[in-house]
Amino acid sequence: MLSYQHIINGLGAKCAISRVLYTSDPNLQVREAILLNSLLLSGWSVALPDHLGPTFAYGAARLGGQITLDGIRAVRRVPELAAAHSRIAMAGYSGGGMATAFAAALAPSYAPELEIAGAATGGVPMNMVKMLERVDFSPHPAFGLVMAAALGLERKYPDRFPISDYLNAHGVAARKAIANGCTNEILTTGAGHSVRDYASSLTMIGNRSARAVVEENSLELFDGIPNIPIFEWHSPSDSLIPTESILNVNSRYCAAGVPLQAELIYSPEHLSAAILGIPSVLSWLAARFRGDPAPSNC
Repeated sequence: MLSYQHIINGLGAKCAISRVLYTSDPNLQVREAILLNSLLLSGWSVALPDHLGPTFAYGAARLGGQITLDGIRAVRRVPELAAAHSRIAMAGYSGGGMATAFAAALAPSYAPELEIAGAATGGVPMNMVKMLERVDFSPHPAFGLVMAAALGLERKYPDRFPISDYLNAHGVAARKAIANGCTNEILTTGAGHSVRDYASSLTMIGNRSARAVVEENSLELFDGIPNIPIFEWHSPSDSLIPTESILNVNSRYCAAGVPLQAELIYSPEHLSAAILGIPSVLSWLAARFRGDPAPSNC
């Protein structure tokens, strides 16, 4: 049984994998559907959790990890699914990779009863603090995702991350535009904008409580160590995420004895690396299901 954490760049229910799996809307269709169908035909079961939670807390990666593990628990407890004794693995890329990676790191303490054969994590934003610092105050084509993550964190931590209190009129309008939006609405609304365009005050940047929320959802700053094999892949030229944070996490896991296989995918940008890594990911997952010894290139 594979728990696959789909990329969900959204703040609304219509973006959830449980809603879009069979949609006819070309903007919401699950691009991986063909791949997932091939896995089903090969005899795998596939779990697709709504890992952003009931409030669609985009950016709350730790919550995504917990929901992923809870989803596996739920699948195993439904007799009709016949997965109670199946070997388990997890996989995800980008936002789905965040949920997968946190699930792997949380599993020893949060779900110690689950015997997981391995986790494949790709293109993971390992440090949201660094991502925000990289965007800084300059206009950015993907600023909408930053805005969405801030609003998502506010939903999970309303008292500690009250971003709405620091929005000007343009920021409030942008919040309304993307409050229930998916990838296209979010990217279109925020494209070319910056923090200065939407903020009425910049004092929240120095707020220790707010910064702690971002740190708590950054895997590089989380001290949990997986007790399962890990496959990690990303593009070294990915301009969307801090790749040095990925290398830091890999080094920490290797030092702790985690069997980690890392693969660099030489692609020009973030999403193409997801596709180019699929053959290696599937081969690695199949080997975990067979019970083969996990490779490591630490």
